[in-house]
Amino acid sequence: MTDGTRTDPLDDLRAELERLREQSLYRPLVVMSGAQRPRTTMNGKPVISLSSNNYLGLATHPRLVEAALAAVRDLGVGSGAVRTIAGTMELHEELERRLAAWKGVEAVLTLQSGFTANAGVIPTITTEEDLIVSDELNHASIIDGVRLSKASRAVFPHKDCDGLETVLRDARAKGGPRGPYRRILVITDGVFSMDGDIAPLPGICDVAERYGAAVMVDDAHASGVLGRAGSGTADHFGLHGRVDVTVGTLSKAFGVVGGYVAGRTHLRDFMIQRARPFLFSTSHPPAVVAACLAAIDVLEGEPDRLARLWTNTRRFKKGLVDLGFDTGISETPITPVIVGEAAVAQRMSRRLYEEGVYATSVVYPTVALDKARIRTIVSSEHTEEELATALDAFARVGRELGLIG
Repeated sequence: MTDGTRTDPLDDLRAELERLREQSLYRPLVVMSGAQRPRTTMNGKPVISLSSNNYLGLATHPRLVEAALAAVRDLGVGSGAVRTIAGTMELHEELERRLAAWKGVEAVLTLQSGFTANAGVIPTITTEEDLIVSDELNHASIIDGVRLSKASRAVFPHKDCDGLETVLRDARAKGGPRGPYRRILVITDGVFSMDGDIAPLPGICDVAERYGAAVMVDDAHASGVLGRAGSGTADHFGLHGRVDVTVGTLSKAFGVVGGYVAGRTHLRDFMIQRARPFLFSTSHPPAVVAACLAAIDVLEGEPDRLARLWTNTRRFKKGLVDLGFDTGISETPITPVIVGEAAVAQRMSRRLYEEGVYATSVVYPTVALDKARIRTIVSSEHTEEELATALDAFARVGRELGLIG
């Protein structure tokens, strides 16, 4: 400081932001007015929303709303402490028991988010003596959880069980810098969030078992979507007892917020002792926990919601394909419309918004530079009329941009 003013040490970020704008990679926040429903208001404009993770409409379900209100009246707005001091309420324990029964595992530990669950469990159960083997398209939270670990790491080609076997065979034959690996942990998403495809979990389990590796699945986009009552990928494939660690979220199909780690009782107990996000974060407020408990009741008691989700998924996906759009390898309600260039994806998103459809563009670094897309997600609560209206908008905009004939 020479003239009495302080130079901004972060001023270089302005130039970085400008470069993002020039490359069509800048993402402004869009503000929603009102509740998270199929028809909502974004930046002041009424739209049909195709960008929410609220798969089953539980974010506004009356049973969840009433459960949250009752918990606030009875127990207050916060827990007041971390779980290991004075922040474990009876509700927290009840939710974990219910989640364990729903997932078909011995025990569950809840955390503040799905991201936190990955950042907590991966470095907690691995050390410098171990190896983590991750699908190349795994979610950012898995990648960051791996980075927090001291374990060695390797990547296998997306959904390639033969490629996974090559990595595991070499790892067992050669070992690591400290000798033979103590533990090898294979990690995959259950449903991949950008392409909507499902992991080949039976093959992954087969390969992992041949080489004595543990298997971890992130069920963020499978929870509430795949399996009995939406219980996830392991149930979808009938693989109970063969997946060692499952991570899930309570903020997508559950409609609330939070994450969980599911597995054996000793996994839960060890995380209570060592997982830093669990040890150093205040526990969920009573309203959140009560709403999650009500969500399980709805998942188990209203199977028609899941059936409607898949009916709407098939209808909308077929409509996009029939129009001539490239929807990639999607197998789930996540259906991308792949357009290639980031500028085209962002322009398409803006034009859809002008036509009354909110469908966000996804660009680098979330996806590869040449794989920019519009990512759509239908819910169980979209009507046939709403989906038809959205498809009409896609048709108009797609022809205008020269993406379809």
